[in-house]
Amino acid sequence: MGTAERREAPTESSVAHLAARRSPEALDRDIPAHGGGTGPAGHATAQEQPYYRPLWIEESARRRRMPDPVRTAAVRAVLIIAMTLIQAMVAFLCTVTGSWLAFPMVLSSVASTVVATWAALDVWVTRQVWNQRNGVVSAPSSTARSLRRERRRARRQARTAERPQESIRRRGETGQLSHP
Repeated sequence: MGTAERREAPTESSVAHLAARRSPEALDRDIPAHGGGTGPAGHATAQEQPYYRPLWIEESARRRRMPDPVRTAAVRAVLIIAMTLIQAMVAFLCTVTGSWLAFPMVLSSVASTVVATWAALDVWVTRQVWNQRNGVVSAPSSTARSLRRERRRARRQARTAERPQESIRRRGETGQLSHP
């Protein structure tokens, strides 16, 4: 879906405004619609001034930005895959022409294919590791978020249960007995 399809439909007032400023004879924005395009004092009238649309309309991103480690791995993979494709094409052309360079290029293309496969898998693994470490926080009912909430609750309970034990230990260290 291109930008033109996503843009909001013009309202009636903006269409009427556009129609008032441009006539069918003036297809170019720089050419005035009527004669010289100036009023009695040599100035352009309000209706004859050209209408300029913005070149683009800012839209919010539909998806969140990739995490830095994943994006780094993806860029690396794209570069390696592009180089592998170029190398494979050169190997093919050397083979077709019967050049002495064909055999070494084919061998290196096979090795590059293995490296390119590793790079593509690296993107996937890096993404999985990042999601596992940082959790998926895109939805309020995220599993990672609820697990973190449960862990926090368990830590709080452990701390509250540990406080009385710690105070008893402190009393014992000062030489006081719990029973007289």
